Order: sequence, then C-alpha cells, then structure tokens
Amino acid sequence: MSSGINPNPSVFLLMLNGQIESGEFPDFDELYCKFSFHHGQDWVVTSGLEEGISQITRRSRDERELFVWNFPLDVTYKSTNPHGWPQLVVSCYGPDSFGRDVVHGYGSMHIPMVPGKHRVKVAMFVPVSTSKLQQITSWLLGRRPEFVDPKVVAQGEGREVTRVRSQGHVTVTCNIVTRDLKKLGYDLQPSDVTNIPVATMT
Repeated sequence: MSSGINPNPSVFLLMLNGQIESGEFPDFDELYCKFSFHHGQDWVVTSGLEEGISQITRRSRDERELFVWNFPLDVTYKSTNPHGWPQLVVSCYGPDSFGRDVVHGYGSMHIPMVPGKHRVKVAMFVPVSTSKLQQITSWLLGRRPEFVDPKVVAQGEGREVTRVRSQGHVTVTCNIVTRDLKKLGYDLQPSDVTNIPVATMT
C-alpha cells in the first residue's frame, strides 16, 4: 500500500498562514488595505486566495494610534525552483480631506523563506508628483499619483525613475511551512523569530 509520500518529488510546497495585523499612519483617521501576491512564472497557487480587501477601520484612540485589521492571509504555492519567490504586496487606502478615496501607502515583502513564525514591519510609501505644479493640480483635481497596478512595487523595472515618499508602516505576522525543499537540494533551517527585533522590508 502506498504511503502517499513521493520519495523523489519534482516540486516543493510553500504554505503561508497569517494576517495583516495593523498599520501605523498617524496622519489619517480611516483606512482599509488590499493585498495581492507577485511571483515568478514557475509558481502555482494550489489553495487559498491571491488577493483580497479588508474592512475599513479607524485609528485607535490609545497611545499606539494603530489601524487594526487582523486581516487573514492563507495561501499555498508549489514550484519547481525558488526563482521568483512570492512577494506580498500591500496597499492602503482612505479618504482625503475632501472625502475622496485615495492611496495612502504601498509596500511589499518577500514571503519568509525560513519555516517558523515571523513578524515583519513593512515600510510603506506613496509616489509623488515630479513638480510643484503637478502637485497642486493633482491635489485640486483629486488625482493623486498612484500606480495602475500595485504589483509594480514588487518589481525592479522603472523603480529608479519613480519619486516616492515614505509614509507609515504595516505589520504582518505569519507562519511558514515548506515541504520537499530539502529533497530538491534547498536546506532551510526552522526559525522562531517571534521575540527578536522586527525586520523592516521595502
């Protein structure tokens, strides 16, 4: 009787279970976030969601001043090689002073490669106009600079000519499980980074 375990696997699995926990944006009162994943051509989703949108939440009135979403993430990938390792892309939106829905931050992080618990503080940024005239015009018309596809923040092409400004942070917590990586020659050691200083990724 077969045990169901392939002694010579041709693919490996990467499983992420966690949440977009909270955000730090002291200049705003209401925000929601969207997430998506960006990955190479050899990666295939076998279960879970590759994109989603959270509820709108208000900034807490305590000393932390956090936007708490606790928005769940649950996805499993399979691949034949680690090239194009998946990245989580987060974008945050909310009303401006005129009540118009505008982007307040983009950020991305690679899914941790090491199995275990992880807590990552993702630095967020927004694109800015290249001139004062464009800044004034975009503010008056409510057309703030934004990316047509938020996944561009996970790519290198064209980033060097894009002007951006840092704006806030988003905290992501996750548990990572891998399968058959070692059998394919990739040796990653388990990790528990719950109690070590938070890493910042852009």
